[in-house]
Amino acid sequence: MTSAATSATDATEDPGRRLSSDERRAQIILAALTIFGSRGYEGATTDQVARAAGVSQPYVVRLFGTKENLFLATIEFALERLLAAFRAALAASDEGGERPVGRRIGEAYVDLIEVRGLHQTLAHAYLLGSNPAIGAAARRGFATVWRFFRDEMGLDADEAREFLAEGMLISTMIGLRIVDDYGSDPQITELFRACFPNKLPHVLEVLPRSEHRL
Repeated sequence: MTSAATSATDATEDPGRRLSSDERRAQIILAALTIFGSRGYEGATTDQVARAAGVSQPYVVRLFGTKENLFLATIEFALERLLAAFRAALAASDEGGERPVGRRIGEAYVDLIEVRGLHQTLAHAYLLGSNPAIGAAARRGFATVWRFFRDEMGLDADEAREFLAEGMLISTMIGLRIVDDYGSDPQITELFRACFPNKLPHVLEVLPRSEHRL
């Protein structure tokens, strides 16, 4: 877990304690992750983020300045959280050798569904390549993930491409709220079973559905 996530978690444990500015900033970023993930960059407002974080809209503006700056900070947090999960999975010992490193990395990506809005926020960022600031940040982040697969995980280019492709497929499924059609559409049901062979019940429980919009 990153320091921002740790601070936000700690901050919620004692509602009577006055939060530091760093803790409040982390709390706002987690709220922004949910709002941007649900509504996208264009559809979200700093007022919505402020209400989700339990602070005033002027306070959000005072900390981040603009919605663009808040989105950039949220992208940075999401990428840090993603890479922290990958590195933890890479470093984890695997007793008995039954779960190869590729499976551990894949499961780490799926487990991040529980961080509400993370996959969707990154997906929104990747669609904003024409925005000078957001597009540049999204490209740097995408390249950083590629470097993790190649340099830290030791994959060749084809293997890294396959990992990225599967991750983007999962992100697309989350964004489509395609879980709504699981069980009623045979093709969608087959797709879910192919993508989540080991975590299907949990994934079906935590994936956002079409009615889940803040």
